[in-house]
Amino acid sequence: MAIQFFVIFGCLALGEIIVWATGIKLPSSIIGMLFLTLFLKLGWVKLSWVEHLSELLIANLGFFFVPPGVALILYLDLIEKEWFPIVTATIVSTVLVLVVTGHMHQLVIKLERRMIALDLLHHRAHRRQAEEMKQILKEYAEYTEEEQILTTEALQGKDIMDEKEAKL
Repeated sequence: MAIQFFVIFGCLALGEIIVWATGIKLPSSIIGMLFLTLFLKLGWVKLSWVEHLSELLIANLGFFFVPPGVALILYLDLIEKEWFPIVTATIVSTVLVLVVTGHMHQLVIKLERRMIALDLLHHRAHRRQAEEMKQILKEYAEYTEEEQILTTEALQGKDIMDEKEAKL
């Protein structure tokens, strides 16, 4: 459990340091999560090192919304004055996110279907070529030895007619 705390809060501290050093206008917790994601993807941190603590934090996530909710009371006068722009921005952004997400989902499904269709066409063409090759080999096996030699030479680009004329 100590390693889990060290890794998660180490990433949070790294995010705090980045915000302090650069003055970037992003929450340090977001930067810390990005670092944790990066470290997990690179394999520097193993999922088992943070899995149990992460599950505990997620199970109690509602608890972490209490302080910001209580802090809203300090700004009730501002919220009361600006309620219309706040509600409008919330509704517009929610609808916008739903529309963009829906269109992106449809685009991804369309692209997946095209990829599947192309893969199917490629598979069919490959199967057709294999069947044609089997037929050619079957016909080739039925040739006499002389016909096989002539066919092989023709495939190798030799001019059979020139050789026959030279023999005459």
